[in-house]
Amino acid sequence: MANSFITIAGKLFGLMNILIAPDSFKDCLSAPEVAQNIETGIRRIMPEACITILPMADGGEGTVEALVGATGGEIITVEVHDPLMRRIKSFFGILGDKKTAVIEMAAASGIELLKENERNPWITSTYGTGELISHALDMGCERLVIGVGGSATNDAGTGMAQALGVRFLDVQGKETGHGGGALNKISEIDVRELDKRINKCEILVACDVDNPFCGPRGAAAIYSPQKGADTAMVKKLDDNMRHFADKISGILNIDIQNIKGAGAAGGLAAGLMVFLKAELKPGFDIIKNIVNLEKEVSKADIVITGEGRIDYQTQFGKTPSGVARIAAKYNKPVIAITGSLGEKADELYEMGFDSIFPITDNPADIEYALKKADILIQNTAERIFRLIRLFIKKNQF
Repeated sequence: MANSFITIAGKLFGLMNILIAPDSFKDCLSAPEVAQNIETGIRRIMPEACITILPMADGGEGTVEALVGATGGEIITVEVHDPLMRRIKSFFGILGDKKTAVIEMAAASGIELLKENERNPWITSTYGTGELISHALDMGCERLVIGVGGSATNDAGTGMAQALGVRFLDVQGKETGHGGGALNKISEIDVRELDKRINKCEILVACDVDNPFCGPRGAAAIYSPQKGADTAMVKKLDDNMRHFADKISGILNIDIQNIKGAGAAGGLAAGLMVFLKAELKPGFDIIKNIVNLEKEVSKADIVITGEGRIDYQTQFGKTPSGVARIAAKYNKPVIAITGSLGEKADELYEMGFDSIFPITDNPADIEYALKKADILIQNTAERIFRLIRLFIKKNQF
C-alpha cells in the first residue's frame, strides 16, 4: 500500500477524497454517529477535504439506521408483539427507492427486549417479526432485507409465519401455540392463508452463520443457552426442531436439515426460506450492494472504517474486513478505528488493513470508553490525519 500513500501525498489537502465507512460501536454509538465523529476529527486537520460518509452494517443491530441514512430513506414506527407476545413499539426502515424495506428481527423478537429472568426459548415467539414484514408489505414494499441477529427465540420462524397467515395444527386440528416448546405438537401445516403479497417480493436474509437447523451445531445446541435454556431444555428444543424439520419435509417436501445457515436466529432463517422463499446471503454483501460501497471506494484516496471491537474474528464477515477487501481491490489505503483491539488483531494486516487504531488514550475501564467514545473517536481521527499531514509536508508534496 506504500505507493497508494504516496498518491495521497500528491493531493492538496482540500482535494483529498476521504471515504468514512464504519460499522456501529455496539452499546455505544450507531454507525452514522461513528462516521460523524470521525469526520469531526479529520476536519480539525483538513477542513477542506472532500469527505464522503457511508455508514455500514453487516445485518445486525444498526442495519436499519445505516441503510436508511445512506439511501435517504425513512424509519417507520409501528406496534407489534414482542417475544412474549406483549404489545410494544417497534420499527423498520424504507430505503430511498421507496420499494425496499429493511427489517431487524431483533426490533421485534430480540433478546434485548427481555429482562434476563424473562428469557425462555420454550415460549418466545417470532410473531412480531412477521408483523414487521406485514407492515412493510402494507406500504407497498417489493423487496425485503431482513437481519436475523440478536434473537430471543428458538421457534423455527413459526411465529413469523403465523403472523403472515400460516396455521400450525396439532392432531386434533387445533392451533399449536407459540415458541420452541410447541414445535413437537405440529401435525399439519396449512399455508392456504399465507399472505399472497409475499409471492411478489424478493426477500433477502442477512445471515453470517452457517449453523444447520438442528444437531450438535444446530440452533438449539449452540444458541439457546444464551436465550435462557438449561441443559434439559436444549435437548428438548433440539428434538422439537428435528420433529419440525421432518414435518416440513413430509408436508411441504422441503429439506431444511442440511441447509447451511438454516439454524440462524433459532431457526428463523429456515422459516423465512420455507414460507417466504427467502434467500440467505452474507449480511455485508447485501449492504455493500445497496449503498454502492465499491463505487465509493474506487473514487476515494483513503478509506476509514471501524467497529467497536476488532480481533481475529473480524475477518469472518464483519464490516471492516469487507471494506478492507474492497479497498485492497482498488489499491486504496484503509485505516480502521476501533473501541478495543482483541486477540490476533494483527492477522488483519494480511488482508488489506494498513493500520488499526484503538481509541483509548489512557488506562481506562469500559464504562469510561463507552461514555467518552464520541470524543475519543474524534481525537483518534485527528491524530491519524496529523500523521498523514506530516507525511505530506516532510515529502514536500
